[in-house]
Amino acid sequence: MRRRRMATTIALDPSFSLQIGRGLNQHGAVIEEIEGLIKVYKDGHVERPQIVPYVSSALPPELGVTSKDLVIDKFTNVWARFYVPKSNQKLPLVVYFHGGGFCVGSAAWGCYHEFLAKLAVKASCLIMSVNYRLAPENPLPAAYEDGIKCLMWLKQEALNGSSEWWSKQCNFSSVFLAGDSAGANIAHNVAIRLCSNNPHPLTVKGSILIQPFYGGEARTNSEKNMVQSPRSALSLATSDTYWRLALPCGTNRDHPWCNPLGKVSAKILEEMRVLPTLVCISEMDILKDRNLEFSAALGKAGKKVEYELYKGVGHAFQVLSKSQLSQTRTNEMIAHVKAFIYQ
Repeated sequence: MRRRRMATTIALDPSFSLQIGRGLNQHGAVIEEIEGLIKVYKDGHVERPQIVPYVSSALPPELGVTSKDLVIDKFTNVWARFYVPKSNQKLPLVVYFHGGGFCVGSAAWGCYHEFLAKLAVKASCLIMSVNYRLAPENPLPAAYEDGIKCLMWLKQEALNGSSEWWSKQCNFSSVFLAGDSAGANIAHNVAIRLCSNNPHPLTVKGSILIQPFYGGEARTNSEKNMVQSPRSALSLATSDTYWRLALPCGTNRDHPWCNPLGKVSAKILEEMRVLPTLVCISEMDILKDRNLEFSAALGKAGKKVEYELYKGVGHAFQVLSKSQLSQTRTNEMIAHVKAFIYQ
């Protein structure tokens, strides 16, 4: 008798192939997203599309600036890009923190490379552009700690009589902390921490805060009413997302790191020693009112502060806009920064 061959069938759960797919190329649902800049998945995986080109430290020789990257801390992978303009004398050092809501950005972004090379030449200063750790993988205060670490590294260089190529032209007794947007927030918070721990022989003389990134639970007029173009670097929704990703778990936008004028922060501001400060504000920026209020609060608390308002331009115009007006305003800003450094 001929034995019949039985066909074996396996019933597959239709969701099985989907689960396989998800395991291979997905990390669950996207829980936070700023289109084109960052996606955060449920399992904590973070994606940052390369919307802005990353560039090497190379610069055209005719610019008259030498730029190189140096590792500051190999354990946290913090590094810095140095800019040294040609000069016959020692120059002030600007320690610069890039913007990006604490969550995106890099010292290797082409727009920062171009701006900082120009700033070094036109303001006659050395620049150390810090590539700090980003949130949400490293929420605040990680970026502040990286800023302090860079200052301590500089202190050692000064103590050891560094013979590094950049240090030969560096005036360690004329150091400034600077940054734009989230980078300005970092510069301010690093300055506050340093005031109780002066990194001798460095002399940190002031802070340069370009469109400092602050927030609060209550909205200001410019946050509520300033109409932003779809291409704007900072909308209210974007700002809120950055703060959710950057602040410690369980806090809100009235945390002192976000809102330096909250009930708790304002009292601290009066009592703390604050370095002389230059605040650069953009007229068309949703942060305009916060930046003006911050400048006024520093003045009221008896701190040395000056501010400049740049007409007709928005957030991060100096790095993100190529318009003729932005170029003009950028040159004005650089002139103000130079005057502040050399006053």
